[in-house]
Amino acid sequence: MIASSTAPAPRDGARADCVRVMVVDDSVVIRGLLSRWVEADPALQLVASHRNGRLAVEDIERSNPDVVVLDIEMPEMDGLTALPLMLWKKRDLIVVMASTLTRRNAEISLRALSLGAQDYVPKPESSSEVTTSVDFRRELIEKVKALGQRRRASGGFGGRQMRAQTAAGQTISQGPVSRAATASAGYSRLAAAPAQAAAPALKTRPYSSVRPRIVAIGSSTGGPQALQQVFTDIGTAIREVPVVVTQHMPPTFTAILAEHIAKAALRPAKEAADGEVLKPGHIYVAPGGLHMTIVKDGGQPVARLTDSAPVNFCKPAVDPLFDSVAKVYGSAVLAVVLTGMGHDGAAGIRTISAGGGSVIAQDEATSVVWGMPGAAAQTGLCCDILPITRIGPKIAGLLSGGLR
Repeated sequence: MIASSTAPAPRDGARADCVRVMVVDDSVVIRGLLSRWVEADPALQLVASHRNGRLAVEDIERSNPDVVVLDIEMPEMDGLTALPLMLWKKRDLIVVMASTLTRRNAEISLRALSLGAQDYVPKPESSSEVTTSVDFRRELIEKVKALGQRRRASGGFGGRQMRAQTAAGQTISQGPVSRAATASAGYSRLAAAPAQAAAPALKTRPYSSVRPRIVAIGSSTGGPQALQQVFTDIGTAIREVPVVVTQHMPPTFTAILAEHIAKAALRPAKEAADGEVLKPGHIYVAPGGLHMTIVKDGGQPVARLTDSAPVNFCKPAVDPLFDSVAKVYGSAVLAVVLTGMGHDGAAGIRTISAGGGSVIAQDEATSVVWGMPGAAAQTGLCCDILPITRIGPKIAGLLSGGLR
């Protein structure tokens, strides 16, 4: 039997700057476990837990959470149905989807990102695995804290979208449908945000004089949305070079991500296969659970997949990919670091820079989390720090031999 929803009283000693969290899951075991994890962290405050989406939607305004951890499959109202209704009631709400690793749930999770969810966390298959999974707990709490603290510091990703719209003279209408449209168009609207003016203060270096022969992209939290924007904007410019992508994602998710990229880029995109020769105009995504590197084999660049230890707590990780492309392509590498938590990719761009290659980092204003691109920018080795809407056109210009 499913237990009733709960609305916890404020925790004794909870600070005003604690991230306020709502947990929504139909399993009483998982709901209780996630709630206890949230309560155990001094930076977080559990403000409500609910067994289905309907109850959560009804309670959004009263509980006023910063972050909602939202299950997908629930009775009465599932997570995908509840998501736009929650965002209609609280536009700067951060929603993290939680789902098991099935293809259907992976597809729903990626669809939820296009509707305004900020991230997802893959749940282990069973309640017992959830209870014992140290990695699941670490990933969940880290994402909730990073996204929640970012929202509180900046007024929220949705809030930044609305401010950017206002700066551009656009009218913000109410309702779930308009929020979905805002989510899909949010990155282009963020291009008008005045916060981007701070980026030039960071040290940059000149681009390589050599035209790129490969584009290597690393991303994490917020990455699927950013990748969609970049590949839409690049257009046909990548027809003469291969593109390799490492997005922090589990198995199943990366295969679906590749399908989404193919639609955005109008180019062939797939999970890389071990030993596969890289072809110009093709996009290769590192499979979840494996590191992807590029090596020379018989004079040709090929993908190598390894099941070695995680790097920066991630597998696939960006650093191994960046290190490897630098060794194969030298000064003809163009690397891009997009939104994400942590610092994965920062070590790799040092290798790329030492080999004479070029690096672009996404700017803070348009990043969901400015961890990875921020760490890259702080090295002083990036050639540009750009808003997401300028990265695709910049790549296209560099590939054509211009825009340096």
